[in-house]
Amino acid sequence: MTSNQYAVILVYSTSHALRAERVLQKAGIPCKLIPVPRHISSDCGVCLRIKQADEEAARRALETAGVEIEGTHRI
Repeated sequence: MTSNQYAVILVYSTSHALRAERVLQKAGIPCKLIPVPRHISSDCGVCLRIKQADEEAARRALETAGVEIEGTHRI
């Protein structure tokens, strides 16, 4: 796994995405809000891009903070 491989975290709403971003930043996990890639979903919306290496830590941080996610996809 190289450091330039990413995963996206899908959430249920823009407000969930903003909350998730704050949680990940507080946990020291670099993330970026981006539009959901069309090959994943045609719905309008945003998701969080993280490094694949941070995927498990991000899931744990979000679960601990009570932020529900739809899922993750590697891109």
